Amino acid sequence: MRSFLIPVLSFTLGLAASAIADPTLSPWRIHEQRSNIPAGWNRARKLDSSVSIPLRFALAQSNIENIEELLYDVSHPDSSNYGNHWSASQIAAKFAPSTESIETVRSWLIESGVEPHRIKLSPTKGWLEVASTVEEAENLLLAKYHMYDHNTGTKHIACESYHLPEHVIPHVDFVTPTIHFDARIQKRDQYSRGITPKTTGQIDSILDQIEDCDQQITPICLRALYGLWYQPVAGSSNSYGIVEYTPQIYVQSDLDMFAKNFSTGLEGVSPTLVSIDGGTLPTSDSGSSFDYNGESNLDLEYGMTLVTKGQNVTLYQVGDWVQGGSFNTFLDALDGTYCTYDGGDDPSQDPVYPDTASGGYDGNEECGGVKPANVISTSYGYNEADLSAAYAIRQCNEYAKLGLMGVTFLFSSGDSGVAGSDGCLNADGTQTADGKIFNPSFPATCPYVTAVGATQVSPGQNVWEPENACEQVIYSGGGFSNYFSMPSYQKGAVEGYLEINPIPYSKDIYNSTGSRAYPDLSANGANYVVAIDGSFQLVYGTSAASPVVGAILTMVNDARIARGKPPLGFINPTIYSTAFVPSFKDVTNGTNPGCGTLGFNTTKGWDPVTGLGTPYFPSLLAKWLTL
Repeated sequence: MRSFLIPVLSFTLGLAASAIADPTLSPWRIHEQRSNIPAGWNRARKLDSSVSIPLRFALAQSNIENIEELLYDVSHPDSSNYGNHWSASQIAAKFAPSTESIETVRSWLIESGVEPHRIKLSPTKGWLEVASTVEEAENLLLAKYHMYDHNTGTKHIACESYHLPEHVIPHVDFVTPTIHFDARIQKRDQYSRGITPKTTGQIDSILDQIEDCDQQITPICLRALYGLWYQPVAGSSNSYGIVEYTPQIYVQSDLDMFAKNFSTGLEGVSPTLVSIDGGTLPTSDSGSSFDYNGESNLDLEYGMTLVTKGQNVTLYQVGDWVQGGSFNTFLDALDGTYCTYDGGDDPSQDPVYPDTASGGYDGNEECGGVKPANVISTSYGYNEADLSAAYAIRQCNEYAKLGLMGVTFLFSSGDSGVAGSDGCLNADGTQTADGKIFNPSFPATCPYVTAVGATQVSPGQNVWEPENACEQVIYSGGGFSNYFSMPSYQKGAVEGYLEINPIPYSKDIYNSTGSRAYPDLSANGANYVVAIDGSFQLVYGTSAASPVVGAILTMVNDARIARGKPPLGFINPTIYSTAFVPSFKDVTNGTNPGCGTLGFNTTKGWDPVTGLGTPYFPSLLAKWLTL
């Protein structure tokens, strides 16, 4: 499943000398190692040997090698099982680690001196946890732990490499805390993730006519662009979820201000809050600025308006104001098989779940206790290189499991073209502003989510003309993964692009080995009119495109559910199929610059700038109602 270009991270490589001499144990080998520290972090000091560390071993999952085939079986339009989604219990039973894996790791720990009562197996059997100290962890893993500081003040425990006995390696995906930096950023005036919308500031007047969409995007522009004229009929049986990570939080008065101008009947209406690990409604001291409110206001104002009154929108607010949240925290809430023993991930990376200091979940909500919406849009992301391959793959497989359950996951593809939010990669894996190697975004590169790029109505154009790739303030993120191989559903489309458009760059600056290509589709991401802190601003980003696509798919689900059909679930095998490609408006003008290049170019058909193009609701609706 992996294809590597950059030697940023590696695992199960090379023989290491054993620091714990025991003839019953096999030789240690490097399981994972990091050649550099992610941007913004610095190694501060060596940790005291007595510091407590909750070691967590992510056990290899049974049948995970078949997850792609199983997902396609319920997601491909030609399959007789299309739409026959799985239950959570079926998924838990199918992918639970084997008894052999559990006992192999447990026996090794006991042989190494860990008392049995300190080894805990998570209820879903996915993790083994050991209450350890730095000294013991360093001896078990042949590692050296340090404290790392982020330039925002966040602290993080990590090592640069770690080892496992050779016979244990096949049974462990990864260990935390070790080399991973899926860390939340706590400081309130900083974004907690790499993809963020941009603004050119306050606007003096609102233009809300279709002929003005090249200057300002409002809901009427989007309805005209994508044919989204639809009245929901399925009611509460359908659902649309939007994810926000604290400190990003919406302001109700801004939602009301937007509704007064664009959304008849939505004044005073709030999204349905699902609090995850202390996520709360806005308060008077939540902060007031674009940095606090820009993302959440954008997502909710357009998401709620485009699905129209009568269709519920759920807000998954992840993390409290003390610790924030991470993708793992969110996945914990949806899928109990992902949770560790005490309901928490590695506290040096992810907030403890639930975070009892902030209340966490209320009452009956616990790991896996949140029912996922049919469509979930997320406008946040990392640089793929921020994470180890094993860590990203494990997380990606969780999206596949949720796809099996009938959930459609959308992620913004990034706003920096072929570059990452921290610049571009260097040959040693570091990320700098003057780097030359393309830096893809995650989770957009996960083959089990739908990555959404950005387009624009260029100056002088109207909504009846084809859009162009977004090259105004931001550039549509796109390219090729360094971790994930190319999924079969997009092989024909990508190979067709490469045959017609030979890439003119040296193969040492992008992954040319046949890897997952992104984005999958696009929507407008320029000149959005957004109410923020009592005024209207112009906002840009794939952060805008993803919730728009989410609204379109939610309306398709509404019609399907009203006819007794299941929700769409994982859509990629369907949208890349021959019958569905004509349901997208092709984008053939523009590039996605970065890393000192023009990036890739758009062309007829799929391209690594705008994917298949922009969705046309009437055509998609007609096609999906036949399945």
